[in-house]
Amino acid sequence: MTTGPEPEDVLEVFRQARRTTGRNRRAIEDELVLGHLGIARTAARAYAGAGRDPEDLWQVACLGLTKAVQRFDPDRGTSFHGYAIPTVHGELKRYLRDVTWMIRPPRQLQDLRAAVLRSQPVLAQALGREPGLEEIAEALGEDRGAVAEALTCLNSLRPQSLEAPPEDGTFALAEKLSWVEDRQDRREERLMLRAAVRELSALEQQLLFDRYFQELTQQQIGLRLGMSQMQVCRMISRTLVKLQGRLLEDSTAADSSRRAS
Repeated sequence: MTTGPEPEDVLEVFRQARRTTGRNRRAIEDELVLGHLGIARTAARAYAGAGRDPEDLWQVACLGLTKAVQRFDPDRGTSFHGYAIPTVHGELKRYLRDVTWMIRPPRQLQDLRAAVLRSQPVLAQALGREPGLEEIAEALGEDRGAVAEALTCLNSLRPQSLEAPPEDGTFALAEKLSWVEDRQDRREERLMLRAAVRELSALEQQLLFDRYFQELTQQQIGLRLGMSQMQVCRMISRTLVKLQGRLLEDSTAADSSRRAS
């Protein structure tokens, strides 16, 4: 894994992100995150274990990677990998320390729970069946009630999902969350975007179409065009910078027109 100086083309993409703002900057940063998902994937696997949802670990690792992309300074002379890896691991450690327990049991109970989980497969193999509470307690030399409490605290690991159906039979909480947009503003934005896209080259238009409408990955686009993944990332970033520049010009002109009228 790269730990020395970052390749100049990668640093240039970071510089492009720093030179722009708003949605365009977020789009370039998203491309950088997608280009470095291997860091998040490796880190999430390192923390996999009993009682830990792999999907949750993956999401937290991606959050850490996103923070690394947003905070990395390309002009400090350091490798992005060298900066991102500890950032992602730190995010995962904080998650496991502070978030995975909805109601935090005492440390002693957490340790006992870990010992119970380790002993269960060993006892099951020796007995030829799942061990009972008494057998687990005896094997660990612990009180039966303490072992029962340790097993019960598994329920404290995760809060109820927003997607879970409520007991009253109504909508899940996630379905009740909504947001309202100004349709007129959105219509104007779409018109300006359409005009700005028409001024891009055929290759630039194709890149945006493949990436944001076809939802192809950077690697898939690169294979289609005979380019590396990072070359695709850099070209998309440059195209987004160009697009934002034109949109800012059109927005300024529209504001001046409204004030004049």
